[in-house]
Amino acid sequence: MLLEPFTVAVPQAAVDDLATRIANTRWPFEIVGDWSRGVPPSHARELAEQWANGFDWPAQQAHLNSFPQFTTTVDGQTIHFVHVRSQEDAAMPLMLLHGYPSSFVEFTRMLGPLVDPVAHGGRAEDAFHVVVPSIPGFGFSTPLNAPGWDVARTSRAFDEIMVTLGYRRYGLEGGDVGAGVAEKLCIEAGDRVAAALIVTDPGAIATEYGPPTHHLTADEQARLDALKAARVEDFGYLALQTSRPQSIAYGLADSPVMQLTWIVEKVKEWTHPAKELPGDAVDLDQLLTLVSVYWFGGGGAGAANFLYDVAHANVAWGEAHDRPTGFVAFGIEPLIRRVLDPEGKVPYWNEHADGGHFPAMEVPGLLVDDLRAFFREYR
Repeated sequence: MLLEPFTVAVPQAAVDDLATRIANTRWPFEIVGDWSRGVPPSHARELAEQWANGFDWPAQQAHLNSFPQFTTTVDGQTIHFVHVRSQEDAAMPLMLLHGYPSSFVEFTRMLGPLVDPVAHGGRAEDAFHVVVPSIPGFGFSTPLNAPGWDVARTSRAFDEIMVTLGYRRYGLEGGDVGAGVAEKLCIEAGDRVAAALIVTDPGAIATEYGPPTHHLTADEQARLDALKAARVEDFGYLALQTSRPQSIAYGLADSPVMQLTWIVEKVKEWTHPAKELPGDAVDLDQLLTLVSVYWFGGGGAGAANFLYDVAHANVAWGEAHDRPTGFVAFGIEPLIRRVLDPEGKVPYWNEHADGGHFPAMEVPGLLVDDLRAFFREYR
């Protein structure tokens, strides 16, 4: 496998085009001023203005380029990844797997503490060599070259990258779709996976993509059903992208405000409920950097088509494997453990009241602490 150094280098013409498109946006009427129907136009205008005129993309691009990045080709698909090696001799290889709507940008505030723990108040023996791949269709693993890039195919490609890098044994962390890739890697890579830490939140159990729940009591099942009913409207994005991804792709590829609000609405809904606005839950510059990578890389259309392939791959939940797996939940919900670990057998379980679906952006320090604690036993 040939690994090519990669530098984020967005042409100035593309940056200027982004500002022009935002300036020429045809704004919808504001029917209501709250978030009940999605991102209200007043807030969308404010964020778009910030993105076009108050956001320093060159500075953020330089920050991204401070991390070594590479691309390779697997089955004709360009795959982008960050690879930061630690100076500590005993560092453990660790792959961080993003979900939706995320990318490698989500983990940038964690890389320093993971790779150089001593410089960030930690212990040398907790150091990691970190690899952060962009799922095909996301980030700069674009354009998506063909259908069929589901969780299984992605996991095989990522394992091939780790082997090429010389990592014959490594750990995994993943949430959302990344959790599915991590679980599949435990099967595909076998003993090469030392252990996997799965990140979850209350919304993760309120979907149809979950384990059997026949062990729940009648009261618990009723509560779970209520959680699912309350989240039905929240998963409209998934119904659309898993049925007609190409139709939504036109708007995501052509309108920066469409791409911006498509992501921001999920950040609003899925971060800690006590945070009133997305910018209260996550750093606004990091959020706009995430959106910018989607825009400049064409990740909106790629992500939509990836989700379509995942939904149509008929991969069963919880295929058996023997790799040690821990869980860390962000956002308290008593049913999470009852659903995901009903017998209390997982080797590591932790819950945090803070954070939500995007812990690497919301509470990166907490997630770093969990990674250090979980993997101490598997180094």
